Amino acid sequence: MTRGRIRARLRRSHLHPFSCLRPNANNNEGPHPLSGPGFSRIVHCNRPDRHLKKPLKYCSNYISTTKYNIVTFLPKALFEQFHRVANFYFLVAAGLSLTAVAPFSPVSMIAPLAFVVGISMLKEALEDWHRFAQDMKVNSRKASVHKGDGVFGYKPWQKIQVGDVVKVEKDQFFPADLLLLSASYDDGVSYVETMNLDGETNLKVKRSLEVTLPLEDDEAFKNFTGIIKCEDPNPSLYTFIGNFEYERQVYPLDPSQILLRDSKLRNTAYVYGVVIFTGFDSKVMQNSTKSPSKRSKIEKKMDKIIYILLSLLLLISSISSIGFAVKIKLQMPDWWYMQPKNPDNDSLYNPDQPSKSGLAHLVTALILYGYLIPISLYVSIEIVKVFQARFINQDIQMYDEESGNTAQARTSNLNEELGQVDTILSDKTGTLTCNQMDFLKCSIAGTAYGVRSSEVELAAAKQMAMDLEEQDTQITNGSRYRKSAHNSWEDSRGGPEIELESVITSKGENDQKPAIKGFSFEDNKLMNGNWLKEPNTEVILLFFRILAICQTAVPELNEETGMFTYEAESPDEAAFLAAAREFGFEFCKRTQSSVFIREKYAHPGQLIER
Repeated sequence: MTRGRIRARLRRSHLHPFSCLRPNANNNEGPHPLSGPGFSRIVHCNRPDRHLKKPLKYCSNYISTTKYNIVTFLPKALFEQFHRVANFYFLVAAGLSLTAVAPFSPVSMIAPLAFVVGISMLKEALEDWHRFAQDMKVNSRKASVHKGDGVFGYKPWQKIQVGDVVKVEKDQFFPADLLLLSASYDDGVSYVETMNLDGETNLKVKRSLEVTLPLEDDEAFKNFTGIIKCEDPNPSLYTFIGNFEYERQVYPLDPSQILLRDSKLRNTAYVYGVVIFTGFDSKVMQNSTKSPSKRSKIEKKMDKIIYILLSLLLLISSISSIGFAVKIKLQMPDWWYMQPKNPDNDSLYNPDQPSKSGLAHLVTALILYGYLIPISLYVSIEIVKVFQARFINQDIQMYDEESGNTAQARTSNLNEELGQVDTILSDKTGTLTCNQMDFLKCSIAGTAYGVRSSEVELAAAKQMAMDLEEQDTQITNGSRYRKSAHNSWEDSRGGPEIELESVITSKGENDQKPAIKGFSFEDNKLMNGNWLKEPNTEVILLFFRILAICQTAVPELNEETGMFTYEAESPDEAAFLAAAREFGFEFCKRTQSSVFIREKYAHPGQLIER
């Protein structure tokens, strides 16, 4: 806590990069005129007991992303299973097997259908159980909540109520949609990562109202009260309209004071906030949809094949029933042993009513030829999908060492869709990459520095090497012009070979050096003070100083290593600062009006702090 308060002495809105966050003294914007439908939300801050009864009783913070529950599982799962053409056919065939014209016993038709549907429903139940387990893991997370008299205690997320004052610490997720009251910095500035909401890894700056800045520790909330009147729950992540009534004054609220559920606090020791929206009222849950019934392209194609097989089955059965009706009408009167003239004879074999006999035989033929529909194929596919999902979950190549997370197949219905992407629509490269910055090369005064190759260059070099090997093989296999072709090939590929060798081996030269996150630069011309021997020393000096100064990061001294680490708004800034530090220009301190750096090589033999 002490380290956080030391950092908090920094009034960040006085710094030039944060001057845009400074409130405008000439801004006379009043409270929002909240009236009419859509603006009925009233929150009593620090008084959650007011929200236990209607009309101020809101939904709990418990969430569920499961597809079924105990009541709806059986009807919904059966409905999903009989959406399949084959299952529906065998359901009809099982019903027809109970009639007198069925050639088989009902058990022989009902048992396979029950087995297939049961296997599929069991798979759905297991996958939904895994979703339930993940939901319970989220609902059971602990958050620090004000319990009264300035005392905070931990409470599960699912028990957090509207009006609770919550304290969220660095690298923790927000348990609900909060109004930011104060932060560890005196100006109430905090950084938030919204990757779970919009996929952006760059940090968003949030700031609290100036009137709530004095609420900087637990004791300050002992007598804190206030009322928030705002919009009703809606899915808009980037808008918010509301007013905050505090100490007989009304202050307008905007999205820059709202901390959304499932976003993470970064680069800030802690923040205090009051809960506005909980559970399914939160904006992230308003944007979520119920788990849909997804069907893969293979399954849809199988349905088309089943339709073709059904048409063929109907054709065969129709031809058979027509032939049977004709045979009953024309030949049965001659079959004396069938007693066709007996009035007590079964009407299904009455030569005077051949159409009825044909319809009865149609039912018999549909059941008899029903094995044309491959019901066992569905069972095989379901079992294969289950094992594929388990292999995905246990695949070591899809394990993320940085986060410690493995791949999780929440549903196995779409396994075969993996890798079948044919079109990618992207607004920028950050959508397709890790959004990590690595300092590899630079250009100073028209001179390029840095010999290490990027991943793109390495991939291109390897592809070129593979192409050359293929061409070499083709030439070697030639019999007529083997010798002359080989000599000309050696002459033509001499340049690329040297280039490929330098590109591929340049990466391995520094493998044994300790890795520095964000810094992979290799060039002895600039490292270890050698830049002082370059012709453009003044320009290089200015370049390094700009690299260390033009940023908005906050330095933190690592007591174990004695080096500074930086909490930056984006990975670009962190990589630039790491590069400046390795070049001998270490950013070490920031005040309200100054930025301090330590220059190691500007004056040989001296470490100067500027």
